[in-house]
Amino acid sequence: MITLFLIGIGTGNPDHLTAQAVQALNGADLILIPKKGAAKSDLAEVRELILSRVLTAPVPVATYDVPTRADQTDYLGAVNDWHDAIARVWKDAITPRLPSGGTVALMVWGDPSLYDSTLRIAARLPGVSVKVIPGITSLQVLTAAHAIPLNTLAAPVTITTGRQLRDHGWPEGTTSLAVMLDKGGAFTAIDPANTTIWWGAYVGMPEETLIHGPLAQVSDEILATRARLRAEHGWIMDIYLLRRGGDV
Repeated sequence: MITLFLIGIGTGNPDHLTAQAVQALNGADLILIPKKGAAKSDLAEVRELILSRVLTAPVPVATYDVPTRADQTDYLGAVNDWHDAIARVWKDAITPRLPSGGTVALMVWGDPSLYDSTLRIAARLPGVSVKVIPGITSLQVLTAAHAIPLNTLAAPVTITTGRQLRDHGWPEGTTSLAVMLDKGGAFTAIDPANTTIWWGAYVGMPEETLIHGPLAQVSDEILATRARLRAEHGWIMDIYLLRRGGDV
């Protein structure tokens, strides 16, 4: 039997790890790290830095290349095929190293529950028991960096993706909208009137960059900053909170 620990590691700051996460990493028989492309390479280095800070004894580490997702019009179909391919790569990495079973740790950016498909991929592995160690999310780090509450008083919050915002606009019934997985500039698809944005790139990392203000005034600045940072680093991870009707 293989036990797979999916460990939320926050946004790259080793101090974000919980004591439970540190214990799980030290108790693993194998740690898997994705490694392919500029972004994956950078994030692999962050994971390796975390391990250098928290491991009290050597634990075997295996790296794997993340398959490329097909670019096709059937988005959900392409994602499901991609997840199937990743599950096969995990199996190929684990089986020869732990033929008699054991404990595997996989460090997940942020938390496995929030716009992350690691749990869906793990469900494709027969005979694997999955345990989740929760982590700090990029949304928490964003609001902490800007020193703001996530919601207005007694009001709901909607968490969505850049694709949904671009394709369907502002959801009804919410004044606060957290947007993740935006390929860039989905906020330009909505009316900026009476809307404030709190934007952050590489939140929680040394490269952290923050911009806040009325959307109509800072939209162009965010787009230019995002393009510059992406060119500098070869990749970018950003997130933002939109709010209508005032800052609080």
